[in-house]
Amino acid sequence: MNTFASRLIAWQRTHGRHNLPWQAQDAYRVWLSEIMLQQTQVATVIPYYQRFVASFPDIAALAAATEDEVLAHWSGLGYYARGRNLHKAAQIIVDQHGGEFPREFEQIVELPGIGRSTAAAVCALAWHQRRAILDGNVKRVLARYCGIEGWAGEKKVEEKLWQQAEALLPEGEVATYTQALMDMGATICTLSKPKCVLCPVQADCVALRTERIAELPSPRPRKAVPERHAVFLLLTHGNDILLEKRPGSGIWGGLWCPPQFDDEDTARNWFLRNGMEASEGEKLEEFTHTFTHFRLHITPLKVQLARKPLRVEQVGRVWLDVEEALRAAIPTPVRAMLNKVVRGESQ
Repeated sequence: MNTFASRLIAWQRTHGRHNLPWQAQDAYRVWLSEIMLQQTQVATVIPYYQRFVASFPDIAALAAATEDEVLAHWSGLGYYARGRNLHKAAQIIVDQHGGEFPREFEQIVELPGIGRSTAAAVCALAWHQRRAILDGNVKRVLARYCGIEGWAGEKKVEEKLWQQAEALLPEGEVATYTQALMDMGATICTLSKPKCVLCPVQADCVALRTERIAELPSPRPRKAVPERHAVFLLLTHGNDILLEKRPGSGIWGGLWCPPQFDDEDTARNWFLRNGMEASEGEKLEEFTHTFTHFRLHITPLKVQLARKPLRVEQVGRVWLDVEEALRAAIPTPVRAMLNKVVRGESQ
């Protein structure tokens, strides 16, 4: 029977992606790739993935690493809770599963940072178990093929998509089919300018037949993006810079950043309260970093200190050579600031 699944499987063998570094690998590498690929493009992920597995080749190595070491490898990839949860999950696997990635879906989905679709992807790709996935690309493919209206983030719409994902699942060759769905969404059924003429299931695609390709899936309802402001104190002494470890939760959780304040007055008061003396200082150009739910307008204040004040030397703060700081677990805008300050690079 020329079913949806059989056409995708045949297409995958000839036209799908076969050279991704995590393909035909073990569950650890499938899991790592699935986490890294959440809200991140393949081209961006590949170099991060390769560096990560070079340093942490297996679950035991990842579990034995410090959070700082893990986040240093994640620095620049964004959504840092993914890295923290990956580290926690590795430690749980070592403690509770003898270092072997669990094969049972129910055990996998209990691990930090792993939801229904990610657990199913590991089961299907690593263990060839019959499990349906529903990542962002697959939601788009199914919404168009089945003509499902509404924003996929809405619970009742997502449930319809899950029902179709389960119904279309083949009895065999699940790993090939799962990879086909992912590849279709990434290369053919793209968000803009989809290549419908190359699609193996175009003949019975509801969106194509009803001329609603541009409408499906429905976009996320628009909301005003909040604007926030922050002042960063780039406190330097010679080639050293002062960094603080962020709290474990929230944006940039567990990463190292310069002291951050709501406004310049608060920054100035903190500076004076800690007995600091400036030999020179300047306000650098404000720039904006966009998160998923808000935009952060950052004003860097670069201050060269006459001496290192003793009051700021405490747990959670560290003086690092700037080149060393650039190799540490720091977020992207901090890296941009340090590059500009030290190397004169544009942001």
